[in-house]
Amino acid sequence: MLEKTTRINFLFDFYQELLTPKQRNYMELYYLEDYSLGEISETFHVSRQAVYDNIRRTEAMLEAYEDKLHLYKKFKERNSLLEEMEQAFRSNQITTLRELIDSLKELD
Repeated sequence: MLEKTTRINFLFDFYQELLTPKQRNYMELYYLEDYSLGEISETFHVSRQAVYDNIRRTEAMLEAYEDKLHLYKKFKERNSLLEEMEQAFRSNQITTLRELIDSLKELD
């Protein structure tokens, strides 16, 4: 569950501007503020089921955006390459560092 929450939080960070204000509000309250479905439903005067459905649909939309744009995937790849670059730099592995820099350039 923690992995899913972390993934959704990252996807939300990358794609929140593509969501409606209502979708953003529900996602922020549920994932960032840790509100329950009941608390969100009381805040917006809708049923718990309506909140649940909206959150699930929004999660599916975020996943669809990621399938098309790959922003989160590239973010993770960049972070991994940067960590490898730091290790290569500390070990004074210039050839490896050069290869990692080339790999980083190819991501875009």
